[in-house]
Amino acid sequence: MIRILSVFVILILQRDLVLADCGVVTREQWDGLSPTRVEYLPRPVGLVIIMHTVSPTCSTDQACAEQVRTLQTYFLDQLSYWDLGPSFLVGGNGKVYEGPGWLHVGAHTYGYNRKSIGISFIGNFNNDKPTPQALAAAKALIKCGVTMGHLKTDYKLVGARQLIATESPGRKLYQEIRGWPDWTDNLEGIKNN
Repeated sequence: MIRILSVFVILILQRDLVLADCGVVTREQWDGLSPTRVEYLPRPVGLVIIMHTVSPTCSTDQACAEQVRTLQTYFLDQLSYWDLGPSFLVGGNGKVYEGPGWLHVGAHTYGYNRKSIGISFIGNFNNDKPTPQALAAAKALIKCGVTMGHLKTDYKLVGARQLIATESPGRKLYQEIRGWPDWTDNLEGIKNN
């Protein structure tokens, strides 16, 4: 019994370390529900997909945590998913919120979930621009993912609209990420046939 408890404590500590180094607001911190099922994501991952939630934006810790809880409820209850779809969510407050995270397969971009990390900005960015804090948080998360070995050093970054029929990540956010150094418009070897 003590051995089982020790293994459980070690697993929790390892999981928290995976997220803590990247400054991610954990599921426990935003008061999220546990996933109903998990599937492990092979790492390191070579693809980062940027999207938006097409929901109200948030700019405070309280509002962003509430928005993430609302999104999780939608994914679980309305869509019957195992968890939140995106691997991570980025609030206008400049904080990153844990979804399935680095370790588990998300449900964000049909056909690409088992080979990518999905980062979704909270809001609708067809007309609105993401905050500088949100952009900096996403860039820091990606950099940390490379440093921690979750992402390949030569990962590629795309907008969801490049892979599937969607407007995501919205015109304004898409325009922004097209200037990021690892964004690619060459989908050879990335896009499913």
